[in-house]
Amino acid sequence: MSIFVRVRMRTTRLFSILDHLRGRRTQVTADALAADLNVSVRTIYRDIATLQSMGAPIRGEGGIGYQIEAGYFLPPLHFDPDELDALLLGVRMVTARGDDALGQAAHRLLGKIETVLSEDRQHLQQPLLAVGGENKADAASGLSAIRAAIRHRNKLAVTYEDAHESQSERILRPLGLTAFETVWVLTGWCELRHDFRNFRLDRLGKISETGDIFRKEKGKEFADYLKSL
Repeated sequence: MSIFVRVRMRTTRLFSILDHLRGRRTQVTADALAADLNVSVRTIYRDIATLQSMGAPIRGEGGIGYQIEAGYFLPPLHFDPDELDALLLGVRMVTARGDDALGQAAHRLLGKIETVLSEDRQHLQQPLLAVGGENKADAASGLSAIRAAIRHRNKLAVTYEDAHESQSERILRPLGLTAFETVWVLTGWCELRHDFRNFRLDRLGKISETGDIFRKEKGKEFADYLKSL
């Protein structure tokens, strides 16, 4: 094996180690890194030392684990083909099923990602499609307002028409959104029913903020809803 090939392999491995550590809230052991990258633990120790000597903000030690220091940002360095496929499908799904704001954000995201890609840019032209429903505007109605309410934890006053065409007025804690094939569904804590409820966006009528902010409360968060499924 030539020196050039060995250097390239090690460079790729160093980038992979940073990718494995990026965004992790808990430490990753050298054993786990070695298993994922199919190298020895000794090699991981040597590579971590190299990265630290180059200024990479990695803290930790052998036998305990490693982690990127809080407060540091590392730009994306490399995407493998599967990661690019996942990214592309996600962006195209948002474009096909989201509102205009999400669609524009998706295009901006692709533009930013292209600036950090080199030979992988061509991969973004892969024929991977996501198809929206026939009534995209109805399915995504109110999506921007609901996303903002979830982000800022604003309670919403809504009118809702169920499958039997019965209408009701609700005060909701908007918690999460799910995109199905033809419709978006809002999961919220309904203060009328004192329980989690799901609401199709195309059946929501009036949507307005109440002016009340809801704080995190155990048993009433989106993670609690997912655990109850």
